[in-house]
Amino acid sequence: MMSMTCSNLDFGRSVLDLVACGCSSNASIDRSWVRSYAKGVSRRSSRHFGAKRLVFCKQNLARCRVYSTKTPETLLNGVSQGPPPVLDLKKEARSPVSLSNVFEVVADDLRTLNQNLQSIVGAENPVLMSAAEQIFGAGGKRMRPALVFLVSRATAEMVGLKDLTTEHRRLAEIIEMIHTASLIHDDVLDESDMRRGKETVHQIYGTRVAVLAGDFMFAQSSWYLANLENLEVIKLISQVIKDFASGEIKQASSLFDCDVELEEYLLKSYYKTASLIAASTKGAAVFSGVDSSVTNQMYEYGKNLGLSFQVVDDILDFTQSAEQLGKPAGSDLAKGNLTAPVIFALEKEPKLREIIESEFCETGSLEEAIELVKTCGGIEGAQELAKEKGRSCNPESPKSSSKCLSIRP
Repeated sequence: MMSMTCSNLDFGRSVLDLVACGCSSNASIDRSWVRSYAKGVSRRSSRHFGAKRLVFCKQNLARCRVYSTKTPETLLNGVSQGPPPVLDLKKEARSPVSLSNVFEVVADDLRTLNQNLQSIVGAENPVLMSAAEQIFGAGGKRMRPALVFLVSRATAEMVGLKDLTTEHRRLAEIIEMIHTASLIHDDVLDESDMRRGKETVHQIYGTRVAVLAGDFMFAQSSWYLANLENLEVIKLISQVIKDFASGEIKQASSLFDCDVELEEYLLKSYYKTASLIAASTKGAAVFSGVDSSVTNQMYEYGKNLGLSFQVVDDILDFTQSAEQLGKPAGSDLAKGNLTAPVIFALEKEPKLREIIESEFCETGSLEEAIELVKTCGGIEGAQELAKEKGRSCNPESPKSSSKCLSIRP
């Protein structure tokens, strides 16, 4: 059995201090457990967790080695001599490791990906190409393709592969294209003017071009996906595109609904975020040729990392400034999208319900609602949820629940 661990992952504006998940359960989602779990989180939400530090624990970690494409000499001199070093994540976990340090293992892979992204979109239509350049050029952490590369290198070593395959690299490009297409469509649906501190595609080119650009990128990524000629991965990634639509429908149908349950929020977060990350990590393992037990573990790892990542992102919407976020703070709440911090705060503050159900019709009501979320346990409850998701499917942790939120692998 292989366990993947990343210690002190710094996701730009927050820290996830040890993300590790490894359950391979194939059971359908246990709705009764989610409800009881939500109540349990609410009861424990009074415990204090630092606003920027969430601790994820995993015991008895197996040794995981990831080959770096760069030696220390290469970083200094640009010249590589001898075999690449090995990063022993178990050993290195004793000291803080930032996301940038972990990603340095696949720095060359990411550079190549960035060079290829625009070219694989295609140059048939200059307007669509320009729209793609706008969103790709806005930057981003490239977390999803980086995870593809990290899992690819970890699992490739298990079967004796010396380097990544063409399929590994193309999968990373496909994943980032799908993610980018979803962002373009999200911005249209949310009527967002800013993304990563820059104007959105629809703001510059109009809604029509933005929708077509997103559609084109989905179609182009599907074409490249089909050419990988791996039915398991094709089905896996195709389901993600369907999940995106399901997530948007769920979100649109529950705007300003103060009765939304934590179960619904988790399922929507899975559809919109965790599904793609889970498919990324499992797909990478499939192309390495490891057995199904490992690929299922990688799916669970990606799923729970994705859920934790989404909860943290929702926390940041309340705790960071517009300059740090690259978009207006509290924008989700302003549009009626009730995330984890709001769901937990609603349990303690009836006045918050009144403000939200009024759809912030009074001047200053949005600011008042944001302050209530901060002062009524919303942030702490969401931090606990993120922590629990990081370890909920870890059978080796004595503190983990006996059940886990299990969505198809």
